[in-house]
Amino acid sequence: MKAINPAHIAALLNLINNGPYFQLLGTRVLELAPGHSKVELDLDRKHLNPFGAVHGGVYSSLIDTAAYWAAYCELDEGVGYTSLDVSVSNLAMAKAGKLIACGASIKIGRSICLCEATVKDGNGATLAHGTSKLMILDGRQSVNQAVEAMGGQALPSKFIS
Repeated sequence: MKAINPAHIAALLNLINNGPYFQLLGTRVLELAPGHSKVELDLDRKHLNPFGAVHGGVYSSLIDTAAYWAAYCELDEGVGYTSLDVSVSNLAMAKAGKLIACGASIKIGRSICLCEATVKDGNGATLAHGTSKLMILDGRQSVNQAVEAMGGQALPSKFIS
């Protein structure tokens, strides 16, 4: 496996975390490594359902994000991909505190990737688990296109030669 360029990851994290949806939710992608991602969110009133507990859509967004980015470092530079589906099991309610989603790649194929993510609270209790199938796209939805859409600067190379 090629070595990931830390400067690329740092620039990418900055780009991702300034994305409109992540800003709206208050989501932060903290780590990207081969087969792994880590995403955090500090629960706020805006994340709660009318019953005062976290809305299931928050778990779904965290799982979708963590599973998606878990595949990134294992794909060739310039490859785009998208979520085909996300399956989420809500296992426990949270009302306050930090949510931490860790994503892991299960299988990276030529056209489909399978990844999973688990959401835990700050004490390590499991709150939700999910899987996601991702489809590799030829020439669409690449990080370079995200940079362009966000009006950012070109990122350093993904891999170290």
